[in-house]
Amino acid sequence: MTAPNETAPNETAPNESALNERSRATALTLLVPLLVGSVVAVGLGVYGNLHDPSGKAVNLAGFTSPQAVKAWLGSVAFVLAVVQLVSAFAMYGKFGKAPAWMPPLHRWSGRLAFLVSVPVAVHCLYALGFQSFDTRVLLHSLLGCFFYGMFVCKMLLLRRDGAPGWVLPVAGGVLFTALVGLWLSSSLWFFTTFGVTL
Repeated sequence: MTAPNETAPNETAPNESALNERSRATALTLLVPLLVGSVVAVGLGVYGNLHDPSGKAVNLAGFTSPQAVKAWLGSVAFVLAVVQLVSAFAMYGKFGKAPAWMPPLHRWSGRLAFLVSVPVAVHCLYALGFQSFDTRVLLHSLLGCFFYGMFVCKMLLLRRDGAPGWVLPVAGGVLFTALVGLWLSSSLWFFTTFGVTL
């Protein structure tokens, strides 16, 4: 006979197997999006490295160069990402009760940030490729691939049931940090080097 708080040698605590199963389910819930996102990030890097850069891809009337277009679109994406961050904090109650329009603002600012970033990514991958001739450019190339891989990962996590509550805020924070790094290593660098011009 065992004491009330002890288990016999061959018995497992009733909650232990349920905890193990829940841990496995959580790991699988997180693993699939991480793997898919990693494949996207690596795939973009490989394409950018193997692709023969064309030198030009995206330009808009009124802008002096494709680099200026990229800097301005990157800045718009950055501002929308700040809206994403502030609206996420509001939805998590950091500023009190969030108004009903906050979740739609969060969703639409994220969609617009992604759409605005696509021409920039196309320009980077098609016109410039994955480059590493200096630290800033290498960091920018790595962050660009990582950003889109992380974006795919976050979108897949949004659709998964059973993910722990901390997962989406962490994924969103990592995505925001990557976009800030992209903006600092490209748009801000462009504006400080060539001036704030169209």
